[in-house]
Amino acid sequence: MFHVSEELKKEIIENRRELHKRAEIAFDLPKTRAYVSEKLREYGYEPEEIGGGITCTVGEGGKTILLRADMDALPMNEESGLDFACTDGNCHSCGHDCHTAMLLGAAKALKAMEKELKGRVKFMFQPAEEVLGGAAAMVEAGILENPRVDAAFGLHVAAGMEDSRTGSVRCIHGTMNKSGDAVKITVIGKDAHGSKPYLGIDSVSIAARIVLGLEELVAKEIPSKEDSVVLVGKIEGGTTCNTVGGTTVLEVSIRTEGHEQRAYLKRRVKEIAEGIAAVYRGKAEVEYQYGMPPLVNHEGMMREFMGYMKEFLPENQVMEVENEGGCEDFTVVCEKVPAVFLMLGAGDKGHGYEHGMHHPAMRIDEDALPVGTEVYVNCAVRWLEEH
Repeated sequence: MFHVSEELKKEIIENRRELHKRAEIAFDLPKTRAYVSEKLREYGYEPEEIGGGITCTVGEGGKTILLRADMDALPMNEESGLDFACTDGNCHSCGHDCHTAMLLGAAKALKAMEKELKGRVKFMFQPAEEVLGGAAAMVEAGILENPRVDAAFGLHVAAGMEDSRTGSVRCIHGTMNKSGDAVKITVIGKDAHGSKPYLGIDSVSIAARIVLGLEELVAKEIPSKEDSVVLVGKIEGGTTCNTVGGTTVLEVSIRTEGHEQRAYLKRRVKEIAEGIAAVYRGKAEVEYQYGMPPLVNHEGMMREFMGYMKEFLPENQVMEVENEGGCEDFTVVCEKVPAVFLMLGAGDKGHGYEHGMHHPAMRIDEDALPVGTEVYVNCAVRWLEEH
């Protein structure tokens, strides 16, 4: 079994810190892509840009397993206080700098054992996960072809939770991540002066009623055993305190575990918004901005990976847990080929890691990074051996 040396651990951490300093968002990753490509060339690869990301392959013949890491950050000011914090208004509070660094470490290790591989490993360094567009762009550009990918694997760090103990790997059977849909509702009324409200149609009041209606949706129409969320995360309308607001905009998030529930909730959000607006003489325009189905792990492959990990990790580090609440665009790959997605603990509350993912002060325990690289390498090697 492969184990990360102290020298490689230092390099993985150094790569993570360099990537952390140059946090970039969505598809606009020129410094990140340049750094990753430079490292891959240093390791003996010929990286290619595809769909806004980077790919390369190691090994010959046989089947191909794809290893994926996302590279983008979030548009928020970092508050971690780290010496290598990003200072340009973006922030790797999503942990994608860790994913990229761990996969670079795996690329270096796998290149050194290339002649021993029983097939090929393809690398997917992906942009734009946070806007749920990067995986689809790379798939559409052909990342799963030439050579054709037979299976895929990705992982995500987790910090700031009770069970995100450093180096633990959380395995989930079935639905790993909920679906995620963003919906924009524009309520159109009619402006009027506050002294004569009867001359207008109050879009703010209508929007408030829509919010209440959407809260009733999950409470009254979805079985309690199904974990679904309909959240109005943003509302903006009106112009001044003494006028009837003619336009109000709501931004809504829908999350659920199954395809049928997802379709039902999307339909009902539209019906409720349009129906309530019509009752109060207004109009609601409902726009689906973007969305992602639930991520479902391949059951047979999950059982295999759990077995592989128990060969090189202490058994208490490989844990079966309940599904995660977030949305993940690796779903696009999972719908094309057998795939699994795992969570890697990188600092729990009990050891001082108070802030979770997407918090501007989030920190991770860098001792988790070599574990992630070992999981990438050993699971890929063992899967090729078995297939």
